[in-house]
Amino acid sequence: MTGTTGPAPEHGKRARVAIIGGGCAGVAAAFELTRPELCNRFEVTIYQQGWRLGGKGASGRGPSARIEEHGLHVWMGFYENAFRLMRECYAELDRDPETCRIASFRDAFFPEPTTGLADRSPGGDWLLWAAELPPAPGLPGDPDPPTETFSVASYLARSLDLLRALLEAARERDPSETASFSDPGPLAGDRIGEQLERISRYGQLATLTTAIEAIRVAEGALLNLSAYPENAVLTLLDVIGRAASSRIEALVQSDDELRRVWEMVDLVLAVVRGSIRFGLVTDPRGFEAIDDYDCREWLLLNGASEASADSAFVRSLYDLAFAYEDGDPDKPRIAAGQALRGALRAFFTYRGSFFWKMSSGMGDVVFAPFYEVLERRGVRFEFFHELRHVRLSVPDSPGSPHVAALDFRVQAHVREGRAYQPLIQVGDLPCWPASPLFDQLVDGERLQAEGIDFESFWDEHAEEQKRLEVVRDFDFVVLAVGGGAVAHVCGDLIERDPRWRAMTERCKSVATQAFQLWMSADMQELGWKRDPITLSGFVEPFDTWADMTHLASEERWSAPPGAIAYFCSPYPAPAPGPEELRDPSYPARHHDRVRQSAIRFLRRDILHLWPRATRAGDFRWDLLQDEGRSSPDDLDKRFDHQFWTANVNPTDRYSLSLPGTLRYRISPLDGTYDNLTVAGDWTACGFEEGCVEAAVMSGRLAAHALSGLPRLEDIVGFDHP
Repeated sequence: MTGTTGPAPEHGKRARVAIIGGGCAGVAAAFELTRPELCNRFEVTIYQQGWRLGGKGASGRGPSARIEEHGLHVWMGFYENAFRLMRECYAELDRDPETCRIASFRDAFFPEPTTGLADRSPGGDWLLWAAELPPAPGLPGDPDPPTETFSVASYLARSLDLLRALLEAARERDPSETASFSDPGPLAGDRIGEQLERISRYGQLATLTTAIEAIRVAEGALLNLSAYPENAVLTLLDVIGRAASSRIEALVQSDDELRRVWEMVDLVLAVVRGSIRFGLVTDPRGFEAIDDYDCREWLLLNGASEASADSAFVRSLYDLAFAYEDGDPDKPRIAAGQALRGALRAFFTYRGSFFWKMSSGMGDVVFAPFYEVLERRGVRFEFFHELRHVRLSVPDSPGSPHVAALDFRVQAHVREGRAYQPLIQVGDLPCWPASPLFDQLVDGERLQAEGIDFESFWDEHAEEQKRLEVVRDFDFVVLAVGGGAVAHVCGDLIERDPRWRAMTERCKSVATQAFQLWMSADMQELGWKRDPITLSGFVEPFDTWADMTHLASEERWSAPPGAIAYFCSPYPAPAPGPEELRDPSYPARHHDRVRQSAIRFLRRDILHLWPRATRAGDFRWDLLQDEGRSSPDDLDKRFDHQFWTANVNPTDRYSLSLPGTLRYRISPLDGTYDNLTVAGDWTACGFEEGCVEAAVMSGRLAAHALSGLPRLEDIVGFDHP
């Protein structure tokens, strides 16, 4: 790596980089290392298990060219790094819009401003709440990101702006509030101290109007906290909270909208109050200082009510991060600092739209374009290469500790020694198939007949064992496998390095589950009266749902479906133990369990979303499209022709951000092993939560570790020392 003393390429030769894993992190690292400005310094090879890129974001085209995903993939408007690379990729790809329907970034992604929450009323009924968040200036990935958006002080200032807006909304719904209100702007100087003293002395505010005016005082104090007594600022926040409570709480039992407003007010006050109490504004660690606390625990500690801490807002924060230890809905856990960073960035720094949906599958929209661009740049792809072991140099060998060899299981050979060509055409669009193109493989008919599952940890088929050696075959390694796989391929590192051992023991992952439905009726016919939505906070076992009907035109059905729906959630399965890792029936058993859970969910719970999708206490199985593969007498078998998945492979498991664990993550910038860097959403990358943005940030950091580019200040949101 830059500035290291171990194995390096001979003078004048290109450095050979082996990137292990073709998910978001590995692809981002390859994209950065092959930029023209690096003048062809690196010869990059991506080694990928199975036949496709994508990792947890992989998708493929199945029957009727339907899109089959690992889960629900919706991008968020604050994914600055991910969108920047995606936009650059499409610009370089330069597709002709006359010959390809997804030719540009704006063809590939479209804004989805509507977000929804499933909420329980005080009486226990499910209530569905949809909100259309206003468009924000610019587009994610614009060359100049918003300035001063990532400091704690900036977030708190925006939080007080939100608090003011919430109280104004509540004021309009309170018939007893008659005073007019005109915001004169923030206070400054001596008047802040005077107002702090006055409000602290009286300890109460009569109306929401006066509470809104008091927020101006809080805003002024936050701009220069060191100038005012901390207790006075905290007292002011408590007074604002009491005023809001006294005016709002009496109305919430009969007004669900106002109840949600009050829950948000309560949560915002807890965040601001806690940030001041814990000194986060001046602490150089920022939000990291509270990562030993669970988010709910920290909110309660700082004055949030039980009802607010269990509100749909907080539950959705856990749901969208799959933040349930072992997938157990009774064990919600996420580090408070990272949870707040994620929520505040999502709400206060999104650009264009809060959510962005893809116009086709993630494989088609993201990984096929990256594959084409990287191949043009000269990147080699070695598909069907499953990493088995990262071997370190022996302790007494000369030079710094380094990766000496990489052991692979070669799962298949391509005929005539050619490079595997992974993409298929669906109309005019290059796509990944849902299964390998066996006709390109040596003995492909036999492999297909044997049912080889190249993506399964439990399928041990190999055509060859291959060892790559440092100097002879590679100079540098980017380990970009899924976080759940690290413990299985890094035995030397775990045995000899206490930090790697601590990371694999303490930093956990969770299995996930998903299913997709294609239905003949449209959403209106199913009883959904709102716009297309992405909704979370719903009942387990499938707490998150998105209307994906826009994909119907991308698929090739004889009769296009009227509605398409994706569901996902954590899957309650602890990491498999030694016996389960040796049990070849393990993935099939869990695949069947997800099928049974999905069927129970449709029979028992779907009526809360789609009241017309049930009849006589059962789901209307005739709604499901299957292209005539079920007999008319076996309507309940139609589910078997939908798509579902149990993501239990170690490399498919979702990285958790459990309290007290983030400090154990390894950084891509760690230089302990002078020819090894890591990449993935399981690393210390500046946004320690499983998502596309974290993976891309980590891949960019890995590229920086090898080349010095991109500059750290150009990795948006990276603020680690």
